[in-house]
Amino acid sequence: MPHLSEHQLAELRTKLNNSLHDIKERLTNNDHYGLQDSLRDTTNELSTLDNHPGDLGSEVYERGKDLALIEHNELQLTRIEAALQKMDNGTYGICSTCGKPISFERLSAIPETTYCKEHSPQTFHSVARPVEEQFLYPPFGRSSLDEHEYNGFDGEDAWQIVESFGSSNTPAMAEGRDISDYNDMEIEASAELDGFVEPLESFIATDIYGENVCFYRSKSWKQSMDAGDYVDDDDLEGGPNTY
Repeated sequence: MPHLSEHQLAELRTKLNNSLHDIKERLTNNDHYGLQDSLRDTTNELSTLDNHPGDLGSEVYERGKDLALIEHNELQLTRIEAALQKMDNGTYGICSTCGKPISFERLSAIPETTYCKEHSPQTFHSVARPVEEQFLYPPFGRSSLDEHEYNGFDGEDAWQIVESFGSSNTPAMAEGRDISDYNDMEIEASAELDGFVEPLESFIATDIYGENVCFYRSKSWKQSMDAGDYVDDDDLEGGPNTY
């Protein structure tokens, strides 16, 4: 350690000892972030088997955060103790990669470091993302495939089935402005055709042989008549119920 003076080494040793004492005292005072207590004791539950996993979502999150904090502290302790060991061996302040001296300025900022600035592994930020994220792109609307001319069952159809059982949405959250029925609040409620392709097929019927064409005065029939798409059966020569 010829590049460091006795005064500089004493200053760095003081910083390392203070950090070591601070971390150990912090872990002792908070019982290692409460990890010494079981989850059952912290939640006052005799058993978690009868609870929905979502009921313990906050507790599991906090426990995971505590684990991350204690792992970080333990890693700091390991590095500090290793730095103090190097001081005693006379190898402190030497880069583990290139073997060159580490500047006092860098050691003053990070006393426990064993790498120079050029070879610090923490300066590299990986841009690689988990392969699972390819399925999650784009983040919104990836399962709604209507605009891709997809005629199969997609995510929007799945939501419409679930939504048909009711939701907590109010008319203020509906897509359209002219809402007269809560059923009209569903996504594309007026545009989606369930069980048929054309509105005509919802009220036109035949017998088993494809003859005796007739129709039913349903809601779709009334909408079609109001729109002038068809002629009322009373105006046809064939009589009632004739298309």
